[in-house]
Amino acid sequence: MSIVSLLGIEVLNNPAKFSDPYEFEITFECLEPLKEDLEWKLTYVGSSRSLDHDQELDSILVGPVPVGINKFLFQADPPSPELIPASELVSVTVILLSCSYADREFVRVGYYVNNEYDSEELRENPPAKVQVDHVVRNILAEKPRVTRFNIVWDNEDGAADEYPPEQQGVDDEDEDEEEEEEEEEGDEGEEVEGEEEVDEERDEGEEGEEEEEEEGEGEEEEEEEEDEDDGDERQIKKQKTSKNASKDDEEEEDIGEDEEEEEDIEEDIEEDLEDEEEDIEKGEIENGGETPIDAQQS
Repeated sequence: MSIVSLLGIEVLNNPAKFSDPYEFEITFECLEPLKEDLEWKLTYVGSSRSLDHDQELDSILVGPVPVGINKFLFQADPPSPELIPASELVSVTVILLSCSYADREFVRVGYYVNNEYDSEELRENPPAKVQVDHVVRNILAEKPRVTRFNIVWDNEDGAADEYPPEQQGVDDEDEDEEEEEEEEEGDEGEEVEGEEEVDEERDEGEEGEEEEEEEGEGEEEEEEEEDEDDGDERQIKKQKTSKNASKDDEEEEDIGEDEEEEEDIEEDIEEDLEDEEEDIEKGEIENGGETPIDAQQS
């Protein structure tokens, strides 16, 4: 458990010129009496590539610290521009405000600082040599990065574990940022893999649907062919039926003709019989009522 807790930091002169001093109003709480003073320190990170360009702007000792809430004003000089690489003087950098007890750092607050020219013309066409008088700084005070460390306080066992044993600039923050970036990249990779798997499943589903559609079309074609075959058979049956019907009609016509011929023969016979009867009757009249047979018998 930390004996000293940082409650708040207010950045006072912001934005300001590059050559203006830094001013912070710091509020903290102390839970128990401390044997030693608190050391507050402000560090300017001159280069993102090397720790050699870091500048300690100022450090102060605050004590004796009474129990309760405490507030004080921390003022520090600006960095020396000649100690900063020219390529990184007008750019984004970091300042670190830290507090230590008995040479053990227990809290660190980092702020991003944007250094740029004060006119649009210089921003669009920067001079070959940096004009420090026209450079202004803007501390992103609303987005601090706070890191806390476990240390041994007066009322704790001196053999307790301390973290971290040594502090070197912003290496830990850089490592944290790199880990966060790697985690984000890993999450993005997993999302991409998940999307690829979903796309593959969708493609497989579409291929399966296409195969089912093709099978359905094949079945429809087979059904159409079967229907066509049935139609052909029906037409053949109709043709056979019509032929049989025509044959029956022809036979009926032949039978009708035969019947007519028989009727004609019968009529001829009847006519012949009638003629014979008439002849017989005429012969009787001529022979006095006797038939030719009677005449022969007599």
